[in-house]
Order: sequence, then C-alpha cells, then structure tokens
Amino acid sequence: MRQYGLIGKTLGHSFSQTYFQQKFAAENRPDCQYDNFELSAIDHLRTFVLQHPDLQGFNVTIPYKKEILPLLDELDPEAEQIGAVNTVRVLRDGSVIRLIGYNTDVEGFRLSLAGTPLPSRALILGTGGAAAAVTFVLRQLDVTCLTVSRHPNEKQISYTQLTPDIIRQHPLIVNCTPVGMFPHVTDCPPLPYEAITAEHFLYDLIYNPEETLFLREGRLRGARTQNGLPMLRLQAEAAWRIWN
Repeated sequence: MRQYGLIGKTLGHSFSQTYFQQKFAAENRPDCQYDNFELSAIDHLRTFVLQHPDLQGFNVTIPYKKEILPLLDELDPEAEQIGAVNTVRVLRDGSVIRLIGYNTDVEGFRLSLAGTPLPSRALILGTGGAAAAVTFVLRQLDVTCLTVSRHPNEKQISYTQLTPDIIRQHPLIVNCTPVGMFPHVTDCPPLPYEAITAEHFLYDLIYNPEETLFLREGRLRGARTQNGLPMLRLQAEAAWRIWN
C-alpha cells in the first residue's frame, strides 16, 4: 500500500482526504490511500514518519507550513525562497529517511489566476505559510503587496490601521487567514467593507464554506470574488506529481 496524507493541528476543515480518495477511485488506484494526521506538535516528525513505513509523501497545513522547515533534509529552491512548505516527499533507504520540502501553493495560486486581469496593488491578509506563497506569486506578477497582520512588524500594518483609503488603493484583497472557515461562518476579517467597490477583486483561500462572509461582503458591493477551491485542486495535483 502506498500511503499519503495531511498533517496539521486540526483537520476537520480539510478537503484533501476526500479529494484524493475520489482521485484514487476514479483512476483505479486501490494501492493508494490518503489519511489525515492531526499532530498536536510537529517536533517528532521523523518518528512519526518512521512509524508509518508506507508513507510516501504528505501535505502540510495550519500551523506547520513554516515550523516544518528545520525538520526537513532538503528544500526545493522555490520553497526555500518562500520560507514555507506544504508538500513533503519521503525517500526511504531501509530505516533511513530523507524528507524533501516543496511549496505547491505557488503553482496552485498562480494557475488559479490564469487569464484574470490583476491590479498593481494588493492587500494580503495574514502572515502564515499560505500568505508567503501568495505574496511570492503576486510579486512575480508585478503586483505590489501590503501585508495586514494581527501582530505587525515594520513591514506590515495592523487591522486597526486599515482605512477606507487603503482599501480603495488596493483593488486586490486576498484572505490568507482561517477567519470565516467552517464552522465559524459568521466571522470575517475586520475590514472597512464600505470602501469596497466593483473595481475590487476579493480572493479567499478558504473553500469551506463555498462563499465566506468576506466574499459575500465583496459580492454585495459589486466586487469580483473567488474562493480557494480551484487553488486546492491545482496544488493537490502538483503534489501528486512530486510524489510520483
């Protein structure tokens, strides 16, 4: 049996297991399975991998995309530039394992924007691994990014510093936080939503629910909106190619 999986702290929100189970069924791959692994901490990653001898590779989600870096043996150059990993390939030589980290969020986000006209300025909500990948892609596309954080540093601003003018000056807003994810569907990032117009494009990496309150607030004001499901599917296929 070839085992794959997802590691994170809380995985009740995850769509990955269902996606890969359906993929394996559609492609007639009874030799493959995909499991969720909830880890309260990531410190003993190598022990975990050794305890699962059929594990060929795994995805990484909140909150371990950055924490996992020092535990890996090698980083793909792009993942190293980003400073975050969401896909790991497991190489085995007897009892010796080698863990190689990649970031398929980059490919997923980039391809999900294919054919979409982008403005020159964007607000990135959040500072985690997904936000790092999104910022990396947008800068490659010549979009200037301003990051909004609950705990800002000198290169970021806080939510309390957001003004209607800042919203108007940044027509692309990408939510890279879990705020609004099921079951907390009545939550949304604290923005001055009254400043959003039909000139805006709101992108939410969340895919459950299909329309978050963040996206709904944008849609009701005429903005283009997109959820994270296309990105999820695209990054999952990129991970599958890495594992195989």
